[in-house]
Amino acid sequence: MISSTVDVTQELAAFLRTRRERLDPRDVGLPSSRQARRTPGLRREEVAQLAGISVDYVVRLEQARGLRPSADVVEALARALRLAPDERAYLYGLAQQRPRGADKPATTAAPSLARLVADLAPLPAMLMNHRYDILAWNDDMASLLLDFATLPPPQRNAMWLCLMHPRTRERYVDRERVVREGVAHLRAAWAAHPEDQALTDLITACLDRDEEFARRWAERDVKVNGRGRKTLRHPDAGTITVEFETLTPLQDPDQMLVIYRAADEESQSAMDALHAR
Repeated sequence: MISSTVDVTQELAAFLRTRRERLDPRDVGLPSSRQARRTPGLRREEVAQLAGISVDYVVRLEQARGLRPSADVVEALARALRLAPDERAYLYGLAQQRPRGADKPATTAAPSLARLVADLAPLPAMLMNHRYDILAWNDDMASLLLDFATLPPPQRNAMWLCLMHPRTRERYVDRERVVREGVAHLRAAWAAHPEDQALTDLITACLDRDEEFARRWAERDVKVNGRGRKTLRHPDAGTITVEFETLTPLQDPDQMLVIYRAADEESQSAMDALHAR
């Protein structure tokens, strides 16, 4: 029977029981007993031993007595039960805790995503993480904005470029709006990833070096803008207006795939000319 709502306490208990029962003691480095076990899987005391918590606590969790385990306990149980990444995330969700390790964004693109970015040509595309680090891009995006390969990796950050890089600063016709939206996104990312020291360092550097960023940051606007329009001032192709769409890969939810499309016929002609080069 499936109810219309989820009783997370009951589901947490059932999930822990099923994960415990599927494990063989040899899977977790425990000696196998000469005596046959009455039930499959690990015993509760063995899970408690592996997780470093009391047997009574494991019993109460599996009996759905209304406990809400801490993030440390959830992580210990996930390790003890050898949970796969998706199962671990599910356990954290049931316990209403934030997964550990969520504040370690990718610094390189997965090969499959890098190939996807390249294959999207002639549409300009790039892949970023939550702090706007640019992880991958195709030639059309480089032609439209900047050849990111000419920059040292620490400077391949969309917000840093918009604020600090002279050519990129001049590229956006409505730069004030671009900065405002970027700051609002970074504030949302900062709240969602409080342990990301690299993100904190980026924000601190922008606050110290750019008055406009500091002013926008103090406004405390929060917004994640997944689609919209930007007008660019290209030195060779003239004014180009693009519509952008931001997609999140299911397997890499920390990353953002940004795709540009021409917003009008004149912009399309200009982008076609850049692609032909």
